Amino acid sequence: MQHDFLENNPVASLLTKVFKSPLSANASHDAEYEAWRDRFMRKRLDVGLWIGLMAFLSSSLLQVSNWLFRPGAFEPEWLRSQVSIELSLLLCLLLQHSKLGRRYPSLVFLAFYWSVTIVPQVQDILSGVAQPDILVWTIMFFGQATFTPVRWYLHLVAQLGVFLYFFGVNTALGVTLSSPGWLDPPVVILYFFWVCFIGNLSVYLYEQLQKAEFKARWDLEEAYAQLEEEQKLSESLLLNVLPHSIATRLKQNPKNLADSYTNVSVLFADIVGFTELSSHISPWELVELLNQIFSEFDALAELHQLEKIKTIGDAYMVVSGLPEPRDDHAQAIADMALDMQRAIATFNQKTGQNFRIRIGIATGPVIAGVIGIKKFIYDLWGDTVNLASRMESHGIPGAIQVTRETYQFLKGEYLFQERGKVLIKGKGEMTTYLLMGKNPGDIEDEKSQN
Repeated sequence: MQHDFLENNPVASLLTKVFKSPLSANASHDAEYEAWRDRFMRKRLDVGLWIGLMAFLSSSLLQVSNWLFRPGAFEPEWLRSQVSIELSLLLCLLLQHSKLGRRYPSLVFLAFYWSVTIVPQVQDILSGVAQPDILVWTIMFFGQATFTPVRWYLHLVAQLGVFLYFFGVNTALGVTLSSPGWLDPPVVILYFFWVCFIGNLSVYLYEQLQKAEFKARWDLEEAYAQLEEEQKLSESLLLNVLPHSIATRLKQNPKNLADSYTNVSVLFADIVGFTELSSHISPWELVELLNQIFSEFDALAELHQLEKIKTIGDAYMVVSGLPEPRDDHAQAIADMALDMQRAIATFNQKTGQNFRIRIGIATGPVIAGVIGIKKFIYDLWGDTVNLASRMESHGIPGAIQVTRETYQFLKGEYLFQERGKVLIKGKGEMTTYLLMGKNPGDIEDEKSQN
């Protein structure tokens, strides 16, 4: 019922607009705009009140100067009027900085408006003759429209209040109404009609412009925020594909990137029996199992600060010593391989599977770079990469097979079993080694250091 009353009663609807809290807006955009307009109004009102107060104080000082030095020009009624307005403006300043004024700046606006236009009329009522103050009212109507151009309906309410008071109170009290000698009443009415119309129209147009500008800024900020989120997402996706330093270089120079490294260690791993399993379980189950295993491997690569290169089916490739070179590249890749064996054993215990992993490691020079313009990847090339792949493919299920070069890097810190001569495709016979674990003495040293 209350809603129907407000909808069908234009006066009630207008008063609701005047005194409503900006926080009552439903849409966040409208609420932000209302809050912004209120902040704008409070700032303008604060400056306007001080300017108004100083203007009337200067007029009072002029009358005091006349009283002291030019008694013939002194007008006591004018001084009393000025002082009453100054007191009213001081009260408006107190209201401006009160909790009520901060919440409802519209009240301060109306109080400011009526302090200048209505307060002097009280003296006319007491004198028994009322006359519209063309000079003060015009300055106030235009001044507020240009200095505080907010909410056209506030200006309309303020102007109506002036005329309702002037005609209503004076008529009710039987005060004689008069107009300036040089203007007839119809001319005065027409004059103030156009003054108010022009003022309100300018405020309305300015308010529409401000709303449009605010919405444009709002949309622009939202666009920038969305662009920033998309850039972060793109950055995250890029870092999932490329190492951070390579991604940075690629953004600065999108041409082909390639670097050569003297000593790195490359690991290939293959899950034995996974291909046969794929023919017995659903694709979803297959992918889920593989995702669980490779997610564990990814965590281990991050733990040992290694660079995952790619996965091909159920094969996993990781490298140590690039893109940032490191002296312990062989040790880091060995620790990764041993942890991968433990991760597979733990996975089998949890899932009841019987997977084994075959791992091959080679150490030596490689070339690394980014290839392609679509779905590009960071990849490795060179004899070391081929040897690591052969170490895996010619290895033993459940074992870690390494080349002689890798063995030379690790033999003092890790336990090995010489496998002997192995016929390697494309290489002939090669002496390879099986990494069995870490040297117990080194494990004790690490525990003591930790």
